[in-house]
Order: sequence, then structure tokens, then C-alpha cells
Amino acid sequence: MAKDMAGKWAQQSGAACALRVQGLTLRYQDVLALDNASACFPTGAMTAIIGPNGAGKSTFLKSVLGLEQGEGTVSAFGSPVAAAMARIAYVPQRAAVDWSFPVRVIDVVLMGCYRQTGLLGRITAQTSARAMAALERVGMQAFARRQIGALSGGQQQRVFLARALAQGADLFLLDEPFAGVDAATEAAIIDVLKSLRDTGATIIAVHHDLSTVATYFDRVLLLNRRTIAEGPVATTFTPAALAQAYGPALGGVPLLRSAP
Repeated sequence: MAKDMAGKWAQQSGAACALRVQGLTLRYQDVLALDNASACFPTGAMTAIIGPNGAGKSTFLKSVLGLEQGEGTVSAFGSPVAAAMARIAYVPQRAAVDWSFPVRVIDVVLMGCYRQTGLLGRITAQTSARAMAALERVGMQAFARRQIGALSGGQQQRVFLARALAQGADLFLLDEPFAGVDAATEAAIIDVLKSLRDTGATIIAVHHDLSTVATYFDRVLLLNRRTIAEGPVATTFTPAALAQAYGPALGGVPLLRSAP
């Protein structure tokens, strides 16, 4: 039954799956981190992955990318993920990054161009312009020569989003993009993500703030090691589904607040 859920939304809406996950299972020794999780993420939609702490949300993204080795089938744009990596951009959690590494902001963003230039390829004027345009899009062009560790948390997150933009991806996977950022950065990031969505990109983000799900996202995947529910926010982000994912105490919480 869980495997059948992966295509349910696409069948109902007629949308193609930019990312399809079927039967994803992963163990850390005796701990079951993911249990036959399945989902379809339609092209041109913004999806929030939500669930309680320890539900496997970050593990889900890492498994999709092959950073964690689990069982199951994952495809992107109808091909194995490994064959579609040039079309996929990943923004990890800030906590997973070594911010003391001596690299400038512009160098971080240029890393998003390496699939086109190669690790030892020459940085052309066109490539540099592409990186600067990505920084400008997130409001960080004035910090291009700054050391990445000298930035605030919100600024660092904007830079990593710029790196993803410079890659020119069609599918964006973001792990807690709003964690530890100020309200202005959160608003700037969501504006960029929505503009990407509006031009046909697919956005998938691990998200913790339930009060902004309905404001920010089109769709939601409720995960608690297994797929609890997935689909449009209007029909899936319900007290009953939240109670199933988080426990009965979440069934009655207010689901909306004003976006920053």
C-alpha cells in the first residue's frame, strides 16, 4: 500500500513526478530510521516535509541523494537519481557545514558551477557573472569577497541558496532552510523559492514551523519514519493527519500565522 501512495498525487492531478520515492527503508544498526517511505513530488510544486523530531526527514533527503544507503527505488525526472544529479541542487543544514573553512562567499557560489566547469576548469567571465547574479538574487552581492565564516547564520543560508541557484537546477532539496535565520532572511528565501516554483522548478524542503506550512507551500509530506500522508496542503495538512504524525496533542493546534 505504501508503494502505491507514491503515484497517487500524480494520478489525481495529472502532474509528472519530478522526484519519485518508493519503498525507502533505512536502518542505523538496530534503529529503523525509514520504514517503506514513499512519495511523489510533482514538477513545479513546493512541498514541505514535516514530522516530529527523529522522524527521518533529513535522512529521507540524504537517502534520495545517495548520501545514506537504504533500500528502495528513487528516480528523478524519470531516470535514476545518479543520472539526474546535474538537475538537482541540495542545500544542507547549516549545522552540517564547516564554516571555519577559509573560503570566500563568491567561491562558495562558484562551487555550484563545477558540473559545467569541472573541478579544475577555468572560471570564465560568464561563469563569474552567473555566480554574481545568483548572489544578487538573494541580496548578498555586496558580500562576495567576504569570508564565509564571517557572515551571520541568515547570510550563510542565503549564500548556500545562491550556490544552488548558480547550478541552474530544476529540483531543489533543502534541509531546514529557515532554521536559525532572521525574519528578513526567511522572507527573502521564500520569495526566491516561490519565484523558482513559478518558473517550473520543483522545491522540496524539510520544514519545522507548522504555522507557516499553508502560507509557504503547495503540498505537504507528513513523515514519521513511514509516509503518514501526502498531497495538497488544503486536503492533507489537517488536524487528523497531524495527530497521526505527531500524536493527539497536535490535532488541535492552530495551523496558521502570518508569514514574516
